[in-house]
Amino acid sequence: MSPARPCAGLRAVVAASVGLGDGPAGSARSGRLLRPPCPAPAAPGARLLRLPGSGAVQAASPERAGWTAALRAAVAELRAGAVVAVPTDTLYGLACSAGCSAALDAVYRLKGRSEVKPLAVCLGRVADVYRYCQVTVPEELLKDLLPGPVTLVMERSQELNKDLNPFTPLVGIRIPDHAFMQDLAQMFGGPLALTSANLSSQASSLNIEEFQDLWPHLSLVIDGGPIGDGQSPECRLGSTVVDLSVPGKFGIIRPGCALENTTAILQQKYGLLPSHGSCS
Repeated sequence: MSPARPCAGLRAVVAASVGLGDGPAGSARSGRLLRPPCPAPAAPGARLLRLPGSGAVQAASPERAGWTAALRAAVAELRAGAVVAVPTDTLYGLACSAGCSAALDAVYRLKGRSEVKPLAVCLGRVADVYRYCQVTVPEELLKDLLPGPVTLVMERSQELNKDLNPFTPLVGIRIPDHAFMQDLAQMFGGPLALTSANLSSQASSLNIEEFQDLWPHLSLVIDGGPIGDGQSPECRLGSTVVDLSVPGKFGIIRPGCALENTTAILQQKYGLLPSHGSCS
């Protein structure tokens, strides 16, 4: 059914850890709002690892050793079908293997997220976009926007797990402008599902303390320090989400934190036209 069936055996383990039912894999999501697990104290549940330095770590340095250890720990958890909290260039996020259906279900349950709200896919390199999407824009456009605080929505390819956002032929692609996330995606070697680290409808998180209620239900929390200015509402807007699925046009699905720069690139440099109904 989905290309990730080897991880299906983890379904019961992941389900039990976050209170999921035993519903069939691959069933169409009906738009139910999944109830998150009962709030728990921020007691030991997730392993907490702090990234060394500012991300500009040097080869063969002690900081590099700590960086590599955090990457290996995160990759091991992701390959086991777990959900991991990670820093990005915009917000703290929850990441899991996009190929593991049980892990995808766990993310929806953790957040109390509507089943018809899609998850973005995080990749490590622009070259990877062509494997998972039907790209109709110039490669230079992708490189102008990625890595960066944008999510580019395009037609998905058959390479993606059919249980990932089964209600839409589109997928949002993220390559965060964050060294750890790029290294993580490349070391993992496949697409990661990514969403913000917070309960649905609650404020997004700029530091790990802001989503402590989720810690007991996560396998690993990577602490990359504060992201942005916690006093600025703009810093919690998340990435700018752009629909590029229609050739020659673009639509702004979510203004996000990079709207002005993104629209300038799309219109002035590449001559794309705003699609009808775009919120740009």
